[in-house]
Amino acid sequence: QVQLVESGGGSVQAGGSLRLSCAASGDIVRNDCMGWFRQAPGKERAGVAALDRDGDTIYADSVKGRFTVSKDNAKNTIYLQMNSLKPEDTAMYYCAAVGRLCLVATIIESQYNYWGQGTQVTVSS
Repeated sequence: QVQLVESGGGSVQAGGSLRLSCAASGDIVRNDCMGWFRQAPGKERAGVAALDRDGDTIYADSVKGRFTVSKDNAKNTIYLQMNSLKPEDTAMYYCAAVGRLCLVATIIESQYNYWGQGTQVTVSS
């Protein structure tokens, strides 16, 4: 099993920034993929950004140029730097891990097997 704990959510005004963190523990697979997803009330959960074992990344079109996903292997932690936040970014943000060998970054939800509890991000106008 892999345990994931998110932190860094909060409330900000439009145009502001937040940095989310996700610490992984347990049966960590070195050549894994990890990503960020978000879900607003009444809407489907959607992929935001992800990275693979090599640090290559993939982003949803809605966040390209504004969000950056990165990792610190020594800390078993990934981050999501969110800049130029918009009200439509308001959602519960979830960290996820595939939990097995993963060679290419993916934001396809069904490929992820482990999930954090979520952290709320609210952007006001």
